[in-house]
Amino acid sequence: MDNPYLSASAAFLIKTAFDLFIGAVLLRFLLQWVRADFRNPVSQFLMKVTNPVLIPLRRVIPGVGGIDIASVIVIATLQIIKMLLIHLAAAKSMPVAGLLVLSLADFIELLLGLYTITLILEVILSWVGPQTRNPLAGPLHALNEPLLAPVRRVIPAIAGLDLSPVVVLITFQLLKILVVAPLTDMGRGLG
Repeated sequence: MDNPYLSASAAFLIKTAFDLFIGAVLLRFLLQWVRADFRNPVSQFLMKVTNPVLIPLRRVIPGVGGIDIASVIVIATLQIIKMLLIHLAAAKSMPVAGLLVLSLADFIELLLGLYTITLILEVILSWVGPQTRNPLAGPLHALNEPLLAPVRRVIPAIAGLDLSPVVVLITFQLLKILVVAPLTDMGRGLG
């Protein structure tokens, strides 16, 4: 596209649409991995949204060692297609190696962003309704506890205040600076 505003708009729409679906598949994958309760309304929503793509693939591609390989393939394929479409919208060519590295960097950023959202939601829920039965509480706890528990062992609560989410969020920011940014630069350098 000759108009940079149109290409930026197209890239935004492509990224948003793909990230929403990839995020849904990724959340489903992570919830299965942590063995979250799938009778929850949030989990049921994720299953209904992702089943049309995953069910046919699972008939052909079985899971291995408790890992849903069909979900991994869908996520990887959609990540690559997303990056390809974004570059096509900007009328830029990208060699395969650059495309793969940029897809990996974008996926890591998506994963960190997804976990950032789940951590913030869990913290907010713990403030506004710690004793209520919110349908989000179970899946959020199941997703975040593997990240928070090791930090809690090192940094216990201070005066009843759990600082582990803050430490994990700071770590995510460091990962964006130290891992995602160099990968993105490397991918662009390959193009």
